[in-house]
Amino acid sequence: MKILLIEDEEKVANFLQTALEEEDFKVEIAMDGNTGFELAQANEYSVILLDLMLPGRDGFSILRELRELKIFTPVLILTARSEIKDKVEGFEIGADDYLSKPFSFEELTARIKALIRRSDPELSTVIRFEDLELDTVAHVARRNNKIIELTIKEYELLEFLMRNKNTPITREEITQKVWKQNYQNDSNIIDVYIKRLRSKIGPSSDKQNLIKSIRGMGYVIGKVE
Repeated sequence: MKILLIEDEEKVANFLQTALEEEDFKVEIAMDGNTGFELAQANEYSVILLDLMLPGRDGFSILRELRELKIFTPVLILTARSEIKDKVEGFEIGADDYLSKPFSFEELTARIKALIRRSDPELSTVIRFEDLELDTVAHVARRNNKIIELTIKEYELLEFLMRNKNTPITREEITQKVWKQNYQNDSNIIDVYIKRLRSKIGPSSDKQNLIKSIRGMGYVIGKVE
């Protein structure tokens, strides 16, 4: 699950990123409002953590425009502004939750998980990219509505990549999350499974590999910056 943290206090941002990644979230940081807005509209996130007082563009402006663009990613406002009028304004323009600073990390993670549970059930059970679809309850992959026959490990690898679409994933991350072991540099097992998946899934809409290789890093499904 990927989180966008829009926070201009570097120490706070770095602490939250480290702590949340220890909870198995993947965290992307934006240190100003303009960058945060661009990332929020260009990528998919499970939750956006949004500070209100930001350089470039304030949090209310970001939230208001995201909702106008029909982007309904759950937004949890994190701010030192605890006045009732600020909370009311935040909820009125589309915030899903509000947490005043200072807060406990345990409460933050509980609220994040609650937002994910409350979001559209289909988003947590069906993952899509182009015409490729994964039903994460039935553990079935389809393309153009045709079932793709996958082994258990092929499915697990594909699901991990699709849950992190548009985000390059390293071989180390794949080994730890899919194979539950430490990465061995001399092993080619990941490359073998990627080749199998590419063969079974077929190319993307632009006739390139749907699973793209990132030289010296790993793999990605989706856009490569």
